[in-house]
Amino acid sequence: MMHVTELLNKRSFLKKAGLATAGAVGATALAMPAVKAQSPIRWRMQTYAGPALAEHVVKNAIDWFNTAANGEMVIELYTADQLVPHGELFRAVQTGTIDAAQSDDDSASAPVDVKAFGAYFPLASRYSLDVPALWHWRGLKEIWEEAYAEIPDVTWLSTGAWDPCNFGTTKPIRSLADLKGLRVYTFPTGGQFLSRFGVVPVSLPYEDVEPAIQTGELDGVCWCGITEMHTVGWSNVLKYFCTNPLSGAWAGSYFVNTAKWNELPPHLQQLYRMMIDSSHYYRQHWYWAGESNYRLNGTLELTSIPAEEWKTVETEAVKFWDEIAAQSPRSGRVVEIIKKYNEEMELAGPPYRY
Repeated sequence: MMHVTELLNKRSFLKKAGLATAGAVGATALAMPAVKAQSPIRWRMQTYAGPALAEHVVKNAIDWFNTAANGEMVIELYTADQLVPHGELFRAVQTGTIDAAQSDDDSASAPVDVKAFGAYFPLASRYSLDVPALWHWRGLKEIWEEAYAEIPDVTWLSTGAWDPCNFGTTKPIRSLADLKGLRVYTFPTGGQFLSRFGVVPVSLPYEDVEPAIQTGELDGVCWCGITEMHTVGWSNVLKYFCTNPLSGAWAGSYFVNTAKWNELPPHLQQLYRMMIDSSHYYRQHWYWAGESNYRLNGTLELTSIPAEEWKTVETEAVKFWDEIAAQSPRSGRVVEIIKKYNEEMELAGPPYRY
């Protein structure tokens, strides 16, 4: 049987040992150097859009991302031509001058054979939902992944829809004859097609478009729909909006520098992809609502080329598709997909095609 003295001694020993252990832990903790909180990952992104338009086509989504990233990552957004000229945007992502970009392949001068299908491939789509349907359900996503896998240092992540492409002009367009000699700000491939009808494509920095319309250097734009014309202020210097669309929806993409993308932990990569999808969804309803609203309540007078005459443009577009298809086997695959899709939409009938 243990004596009381032995019990007290054991308790004293345990008490002293506990204090010693605590002291050792405390000493260790005090001896450890202070660890500073990890700095957030910082990216610079440039969009094709000017400040007013960027609020709707990308800035809101970037704000959502920065909040959801909870201090782990911050994306700094720059608008059209702010860091690099728009035509050098793709190269800037490639070299790491900027970390990410939002643009169409065509105007960003992406060095891929499928770039002509970015922006507005003439009369390839009728509605904004045609774009995600083609990319996600008809095979264009896989073709874009294949094409960009051949380009070093840039990763293509996603393509989504924006607004339709119509003429906004200072002169009325009521027939194909009215297109002859019109000097318009437009996209490279769109301009190449429109030149068949006498249109003179003009390339300018985005911020110079409005002054050029005011001074008469430009007769208008074939760059966007009526929502954008009002949002960015071009409606203040234009008079007419032609309802015949060159295309039903802009196809725009998100690109990132490959090394910077690979450095991101998986959860931030997933958050970034979710940001892109949120951006795509917002634009679907913002543009859809805006196009009808500004036709009814905007400041531009609506004009139209008669349907029978416009069929000439539609027929010429298919010839143009075949010319682009001949540029590479991959381009040929894209054109075949677009042709088949449009044929099926016609067979499906309303509301897919009327």
